[in-house]
Amino acid sequence: MSIHTPHPSRHALNWIGGEWQGSDLIRESINPANYEVIGTYAEGDVATAEAAIGAAQRAMHETDWVHDRKLRARVLDKLAEAFERNRDELIRILYTENGKVQRDASFEVDLCAPSLRYFAGIVRTEAGRVVDSKPGRIAMIVRRPMGVAGVIVPWNSPIILTVRSLAPALAAGCAVIVKVPGKSAQIAATLSRIFADVPELPRGVINVFSDETGEGAKHLVASPQVPVISFTGSTATGKAIALSAAPHFKRVGLELGGKTPSIVFDDTDLDLALPMLEMSVTMFAGQFCITGQRVIVQEGIADEFRQRFAERLRAVRVGPAVDPSSQMGPMIDRENVERVDRVVERAMAEGAEVIVRGGPVTEGPLSKGAFFRPSFLEVSDPAMAIVQEETFGPVVTMQRFKTEQQAVTLANDSVYGLGASIWTRDLSKALRIAPRIESGMVWINEWGALGEDTEEGGCKHSGLGRLNGLAAIDDYTEIRTITLNPGLMDT
Repeated sequence: MSIHTPHPSRHALNWIGGEWQGSDLIRESINPANYEVIGTYAEGDVATAEAAIGAAQRAMHETDWVHDRKLRARVLDKLAEAFERNRDELIRILYTENGKVQRDASFEVDLCAPSLRYFAGIVRTEAGRVVDSKPGRIAMIVRRPMGVAGVIVPWNSPIILTVRSLAPALAAGCAVIVKVPGKSAQIAATLSRIFADVPELPRGVINVFSDETGEGAKHLVASPQVPVISFTGSTATGKAIALSAAPHFKRVGLELGGKTPSIVFDDTDLDLALPMLEMSVTMFAGQFCITGQRVIVQEGIADEFRQRFAERLRAVRVGPAVDPSSQMGPMIDRENVERVDRVVERAMAEGAEVIVRGGPVTEGPLSKGAFFRPSFLEVSDPAMAIVQEETFGPVVTMQRFKTEQQAVTLANDSVYGLGASIWTRDLSKALRIAPRIESGMVWINEWGALGEDTEEGGCKHSGLGRLNGLAAIDDYTEIRTITLNPGLMDT
């Protein structure tokens, strides 16, 4: 199957029940690097969501999908092959519609095939267990799919965040409805064409639609026919989803906001740490749930860190993905550029010290797009909004500490608990501190180490449940215990 680069005449349709569907509302898709129109898309709505629910239910009841785990494993492997075949096109559409530089787009796309293959392996090896509960009685404990799963994906990493929820749902035997925001509609259509290119995949097992207003997504969450919801996005939306899902006792997996602290001790190897901490701010233009938004630096090294980190952030080459020298691409749109700039202005008004102002690019060719240069501020008041609230942009604050306990206290002074990093040459200190950090993921001398075989998720206001790893399938299955008394079968 050949997939071509989007152009203004390209129209992205929704993929429901193995068929392409349009809608009465047509919207434009924009390249955030230059605001050129790259195509149009059919806006999904409640009717689209309802059609997807019907298709998914038919797939679960009228095909072998639920009962044939060898089929599921084979489909997951074939999907992995399809992603690899279409790697270059996925990277192109990702950097065109999403704005990621080529390094970041490649990173995202290359996470997908290993995830699909990992869960193909889970399908092949998951066999339940048998318990001799008492003499003459056995109990079989098996996993069964919860039912139709609704996957609500954000625009910041739409390809891997689709696959991250989709792969375990398919492995579990669920049929899936993927709702993608309109800002990623061309990406969603590309994914749908890849899914359509796998003949072994029964019609209706995967359904995809774009929805910028959120009405279709709300219908999935409220519908009693969709017992599982996997959502990645803001904490505020996650809370609303949990409330809407509660009347039906739905299984809800939520990966929400973060305010990742990076604790830098005096003995840190700055030559090692600084490049990674820079990437923690600039990857995906800071539009990442684990963006390194807070550096917490021990006093003995704070001045050197401040100077060297500022030099690196000033030198970041902001530009479009088509330029291979670009180190950070645009934000998703101008509205978010304005929002992040207001966050910085407010912090300055509240007393934050500006080290690197950064801000919107207002001159030259880049001014046509949604570019924002990295900003770096030092703060002393941990209660400031810029310390406590997720920025979702390339802005980082610096705080100073004296003792280990102060570092832990500052790191944990947040409603969020998704990711954190610790930087030190002292392994015993790192391992002593890591369990005390209130985050679902803690990295030592690195940042953003994510993989299909390790659990990913947060605590506190950063979410519920886990994605990736063995635990990921839990959200999509229920445990069924079947007890058998063989003696009653004697005649």
